[in-house]
Amino acid sequence: MTIEWRYTVEEDLGVLSVAGYLGPDAARRFTGAIGWVLARGTGPVIVDLGELRSWSSEGQLAIAEAARRLAEAGRALELAAIPADGSLVPVGDTSPLPIHADLAAARAAHGAQGRDEPEAESRERQERHEWRTTGWPAPNNRPA
Repeated sequence: MTIEWRYTVEEDLGVLSVAGYLGPDAARRFTGAIGWVLARGTGPVIVDLGELRSWSSEGQLAIAEAARRLAEAGRALELAAIPADGSLVPVGDTSPLPIHADLAAARAAHGAQGRDEPEAESRERQERHEWRTTGWPAPNNRPA
């Protein structure tokens, strides 16, 4: 089983949304997604795990490695909506990652406006760039 991902560049931050199971088999794909993030954005990166079913210790270590790679590039990594158990594999040589309850809270922490405001949504469409894996549903095909 693998993951699907979508990377969105917003005003001053990037959002990497991950869906599926972040286990040993998917860690490599996640690492590739981080390479994509490094090549196509600036500023902090919020990893939105709201659609992640679960993760293994290998998946969590892949996130810790991503935080190191981003830090080397002068960018921070933050997590939003971690899986229900709330556990994280501790990694001794990295700073603790900021964790937000959900993507809206993470955006609010950066002063981003809510997506439900019509003016903000219109502005966001003009300033947003998005890339995704082929398995990530297009917005109009997403289940409600």
